[in-house]
Amino acid sequence: MPELPEVEVTAEHLRREIMGATLSHWSASGKSLRHPFPKAKVESLIGQSIIAIRRRAKFLLLEFPNDWLIIHLGMSGIVVCCDPKTPARLHDHVRFDFSCPDGRMQAMVFHDPRRFGSVQWFKKYPQLPWQSIGQLLGRSASGLEPFDPLFNGDYLFQQSRLSRGGRVSIKQWLMAGHVVVGVGNIYACEALFRAGIHPARQAKAISRARLQTLADAIRDILQRAIHAGGSTIRDFHSPDGEAGRYGQSHRVYGHQGETCSACQAVIRRMTQNARSTFYCPRCQR
Repeated sequence: MPELPEVEVTAEHLRREIMGATLSHWSASGKSLRHPFPKAKVESLIGQSIIAIRRRAKFLLLEFPNDWLIIHLGMSGIVVCCDPKTPARLHDHVRFDFSCPDGRMQAMVFHDPRRFGSVQWFKKYPQLPWQSIGQLLGRSASGLEPFDPLFNGDYLFQQSRLSRGGRVSIKQWLMAGHVVVGVGNIYACEALFRAGIHPARQAKAISRARLQTLADAIRDILQRAIHAGGSTIRDFHSPDGEAGRYGQSHRVYGHQGETCSACQAVIRRMTQNARSTFYCPRCQR
């Protein structure tokens, strides 16, 4: 599943390609996605220009003067930029044609083989700044952004002691999205390894100092992944077709049965909440 770095990489590319562009046409395959496609609302955006392209959690946000168009990539979704004359492919579900400020015509296509992704519309409200749009998107997008200055060990420590949620494993707690957003399975595994924390340890049982190490690891790993174009495991690539390179830097994710690069123990795999977790039994306690 595309996580925060992959969505940020997509947003950065779209800023270069369609920032300030005016929507001229759209089409949809008619196949169901996670949420019903808002045809009438999208139709109302024709003739309007994109004024900002942002990311909130794992959501891609296209901002129009009075509305938001919000894309979630789901399990296998990607956004592709192409010439408007490019023929539609299998699993191309939504296509937007834009007239760019430099005179180019550019198409943006949402491609999703598994159809767990979505394209949603929300009206903008003056009293709701874009940073708070997670309130509309749900609990999994309601936590603090990992690059927010407030995201640190003190914040994680306080959150783990405030609610019963701290009784769950630290990995599940991080991935839930109500404490910190955008940390999915890959980067949770990698950050916990970097911090030396066992993924099954209860969140409330971890000291403030170790949570600070974890916060630093999350921020650093996510930033490195963004710079590397994300992690391409199966389907993800950026809108220009480039595969992410950060998968080459994974220390534990996907390395079950291999030796740990830090201590030479054998990397193990276990299942948590129906997700594969990779960890080093010697480095992580």
